Amino acid sequence: MTNIFGSSEKASMKTHLFDIGVKALENAGFDVERVQGSGKSSVRRISKGSTSKIVSIRTSQDTWIAFPRTEKDKGWRTLDEVDAVVAVSVDDRQTPKFAKVHMIGGDEMRDRFNRAYAARKKAGHSIPIGRGVWVSLYLPEAQDPVSHVGAGAGLKFPAIATVPLDPLIASQTASNGEPQTELAPLTIAEAKQRLAVALGVNPANIKITVEA
Repeated sequence: MTNIFGSSEKASMKTHLFDIGVKALENAGFDVERVQGSGKSSVRRISKGSTSKIVSIRTSQDTWIAFPRTEKDKGWRTLDEVDAVVAVSVDDRQTPKFAKVHMIGGDEMRDRFNRAYAARKKAGHSIPIGRGVWVSLYLPEAQDPVSHVGAGAGLKFPAIATVPLDPLIASQTASNGEPQTELAPLTIAEAKQRLAVALGVNPANIKITVEA
């Protein structure tokens, strides 16, 4: 897993990914604001109409995300306090071209981290209090190796936004001189997820018909 504080470039990328996450939420129709008194830089309140949620925006430069255990090992720092996790990850750890933004329910993510933690403790792994437990977004969940337990949230919950990281990809000049965004191919599942977030409904209630 990547140490984002290893260089100024990685720190800059972390900020860029976080900003992409905030912008994706705003584009989905949410108002995004800091939570007064939270003291946690990743936590934001998002609201749309009468709906309000507390989310943690987590960034990843290697497609894995982490949360640490609480001091008395009774739960998860930050994760236990939010309604959802907004995971903003590069698409590939070696040659990243896009940032992918996923909205994952808090209960879903807590369940995945609980399974991951229990499996690693059972396997005899040493996990110091305060150190992050890392879970992969895009590897399919599996019991072996034990590090894959809890994985795959990014597969189950398709991206609500996919944003080019390279300015040369992100912006090209149109005939009128205005920049235009080049979007990554959109799957039906991703389209349903984006519409569900924008409309505040379950993705299962979205039906899309494609006519050739």
